Amino acid sequence: MKQISVFDPEFKEYGRVIKGYDLTPILKAMENTPLPKDVIYIPSIPELESLPLAAELADAIYGQMPVQAGCCNGCNKKLNALEYHRDSEVNIAVTDLILLLGRQQEIREDYTYDTSRVKAFFVPAGTMIEVYATTLHYAPCQALEDGFKCVVILPRGTNRELDHRPAVKCGEEKLLAAANKWLLGHEEGGLPQGTWLGLKGENLSL
Repeated sequence: MKQISVFDPEFKEYGRVIKGYDLTPILKAMENTPLPKDVIYIPSIPELESLPLAAELADAIYGQMPVQAGCCNGCNKKLNALEYHRDSEVNIAVTDLILLLGRQQEIREDYTYDTSRVKAFFVPAGTMIEVYATTLHYAPCQALEDGFKCVVILPRGTNRELDHRPAVKCGEEKLLAAANKWLLGHEEGGLPQGTWLGLKGENLSL
């Protein structure tokens, strides 16, 4: 796939690069996080949340909403799924990484999505970005052989286990996989039973 830099104007439909913050302490703290051969997501890491940056982002980027700071690390080269939230997600690339992104507006009325619409965006190490709420995303892909590390900041409580399954009325409820997380999986993505398999087309790979 063609890789587009997040500094390219084309990224503006999906998110923005955030500048002006000191990322040095959080990049240093991320050295203590694991880098497995698969993908691990840790929603909340106290060591990251205690840093000044977490409070600064909660204040200025999230409008004084409480946030959680965690990480998504590992090795991955496939799309597998796409998700979205009702809020933006802040990512900090600790290593070079690639995000496979789509747009919520392109989800069909039957809650399926054509993977041919997905675009690959390159995020260089040391870059902080906002991924808009309407941007479809999932685990990053590695740009380096030994994997990737990415800080993930979201409103507190996002991705926690659901208290109950909501009644299906408009149809979108079928996609709800966790708190504030709507998920479209691919049949080849190895996702848990019950995941809405809404991705149609190739399970894209880098």
